[in-house]
Amino acid sequence: MININQVLHDLKYLFKRFVLIANVTPAMITFFIALHYYGVPLSDYFLQVILLLVGSTFLVAGALTCNNYLEADVDKLMERAKDRPTVTGTMSLRTVLTIGISLSVIGQLLLLYINFEVALYGWIGWFTYVVVYTIWTKRRVTWNTHIGSLSGAVTPLMGWAVVDSALHVIPLSLFAIMFLWQMPHTYAIAIRKFDDYKKSGLKMLPIVKGYQTTICRTTIYIALLLFVPLFVQDMSIWFYVVITILNLSWLYIAIKGFKQRDVLHWANQLFVSSLIYLLSVFICYLLFV
Repeated sequence: MININQVLHDLKYLFKRFVLIANVTPAMITFFIALHYYGVPLSDYFLQVILLLVGSTFLVAGALTCNNYLEADVDKLMERAKDRPTVTGTMSLRTVLTIGISLSVIGQLLLLYINFEVALYGWIGWFTYVVVYTIWTKRRVTWNTHIGSLSGAVTPLMGWAVVDSALHVIPLSLFAIMFLWQMPHTYAIAIRKFDDYKKSGLKMLPIVKGYQTTICRTTIYIALLLFVPLFVQDMSIWFYVVITILNLSWLYIAIKGFKQRDVLHWANQLFVSSLIYLLSVFICYLLFV
C-alpha cells in the first residue's frame, strides 16, 4: 500500500522545494512586470500564465530531480541532503530518473505551447543546470557556480518572453542582476555548509580557494550590480534611488567580511540579506517600471 505522506515527504526533498520556488517565482514576477510595462490586461494571457506556472514548475522540478539522481553518491556524504530519497533509499534511482526526465519533457512541451522563445530559455536553463553544471563542472572546477548562475538567471527571460521578445533592456537587466546575485548567494551557502561540501569533494570556491578569496569575489560581484541600473532607461528617479540603496547596502555587508573574524556569522548575514535584496529588487521593478 502506498504511503501518501511518505511520497509527499520524498517529493518535497526531491524537488528541493525552496530552490524550486526560488526559480519559478522570478519567471512569474517578470511576466507581470511585462504586462504592466505594455499595459496589457491579464485576461489576454490567462492560458499562457497557467502554462508558464505549470510548465516552469515541471521543468525546474525535473532538472532538480535529475540533479538528485546524478549526485546521489555525493549526497550520501552531506548532512544537508540526508532526507533526500536518493539517500534514504525510499525511492530507487531508476524511479528518480524516470520522474526527472518525465517532468522535464512535460514542462518543456508546456512552455513550447506558449511560444518557442519561452521554451528556448527553459531548455537553456535545464541544459546548463543538468549537463554543464551538474555533470561537467561541479566536480571539476570552482567556476561551476557561474554555470549554475546562468541557469537560474534565464527565468526572467522566460516570464517576459510570454508577452514579448526578451531581447529588451528590462528582462536583460534582471538576467544580469540574477546572474551576479547568485554567486554571493551560493558562496554564502557553501560557507554555511563548509563541512558538507568538503566531505563531498565538490569544487566550491570557499573549500578550494579559502575564505578571503571568496569574500573578495563576493565583493566584486555585488559591486558590479551598481552598474546594471545604468543600462535601464526611462524609469522613475525613485527606481534608481532605491536600486542604488539596495546595492550599496548589500555591498556594505560584503565588505564587512574582510574584518569579520566569525566567517560563519558573516555568511549567515550575506545569505539572509541576499534573499531580502532579490525580493526587494523585483518589487522595485514592479512598482517603478
